[in-house]
Amino acid sequence: MSEKSFDDITIQDISDKANVSRGTIYLHFVDKYDLLDKLIEEHINAMREICESSSEMEYSEANLPWFEYLEKNYLFFSTMLASKGAPSFRSRFKEFLIEEFKDEVDITKGKNQGLNEDVIIQFIVTSYVGIVEWWFTNGMPLPPHVMSEQVGMLLERNL
Repeated sequence: MSEKSFDDITIQDISDKANVSRGTIYLHFVDKYDLLDKLIEEHINAMREICESSSEMEYSEANLPWFEYLEKNYLFFSTMLASKGAPSFRSRFKEFLIEEFKDEVDITKGKNQGLNEDVIIQFIVTSYVGIVEWWFTNGMPLPPHVMSEQVGMLLERNL
């Protein structure tokens, strides 16, 4: 997908790049959409595991495994978010983040008292996706530990 749009990719293209037969691909996937869906799900599940393992940490510390995972999987995420990727990935990524942040929002006290919970969650999630897109689009100008620290501080100010 970094070379051509998803619509233009064929199973033959995928089998050639993977150095396997088309039959092998069809043994595991119904079509290219199924393959893409499984790849997306694999990454979402990995990010969910990261969230579960860092749920008791401060945001700055909890974000580090995220940004390290994003860096390690730069090609996938940059293709999905910052270039010709599948538009469905951005939606799935946002849905996943909504799940993760919804329990973090407290509108009964503090700085968010009286605000609409959905507005806060959409603000946080859209900002998070946007900063990840910015990071990839600009060639990851800051290392994961700096991104983790700064995004963590922003989250702490807003949640």
